[in-house]
Amino acid sequence: MKLNQLAGRPGSSKGRTRVGRGIGSGKGKTGGRGGKGQTARSGVRIKGFEGGQMPLHRRLPKRGFRNTAFQLDLNEVNLGRVQAAIDAKLLDAGKPVDVDALVEAGVLSRAREGVKLLGGGEIKAKVEFAVWRASKSAVAAVEKAGGSVKILAPAKEEPKEPRGKNARFAAGIDKPKVVEAAPAQAGKKKADAGETAKAEKPAKPAGKKPA
Repeated sequence: MKLNQLAGRPGSSKGRTRVGRGIGSGKGKTGGRGGKGQTARSGVRIKGFEGGQMPLHRRLPKRGFRNTAFQLDLNEVNLGRVQAAIDAKLLDAGKPVDVDALVEAGVLSRAREGVKLLGGGEIKAKVEFAVWRASKSAVAAVEKAGGSVKILAPAKEEPKEPRGKNARFAAGIDKPKVVEAAPAQAGKKKADAGETAKAEKPAKPAGKKPA
């Protein structure tokens, strides 16, 4: 067999449909776009249009945020891969294992922004890790084997006071505002006072009409 004899399996690749190449192809003339109108043109943005009423994607409330711009691009490494590298004598268990050591051993292709150690697999060697983050299961497995895990990420500062309206209410810091209902008798009293004033007003004396 030669390189020029290699071919894909039958049906693995399919040629693209060439539209507008005659009525015999089944995709000639209008090319699958139907008749005239907006949808036959390019640049159509009809999806999501609901006839002029407020579309669904604008009616729904927008809540929350995405941390994409600030998230870290970390390498994820399981304990099983580290143990395999130690068994293959690519990693020295006697030295601290950090991102540079893992890249040098070929466990990682590049350093990125650090390493997160995960608890998949089994670790038998006594290893000192220096990683950005580590899962609870990974820390427990390393410490059980006699090693240690140093977390390089800064510790999160706990807020001095609870955040959020409900949390502050539960802690007794804030109290919910109670809106008192307006007295229902205020309007009635005003009407009674007007009627009393009318009754107390002296009537005009009946005089003779001018001739």
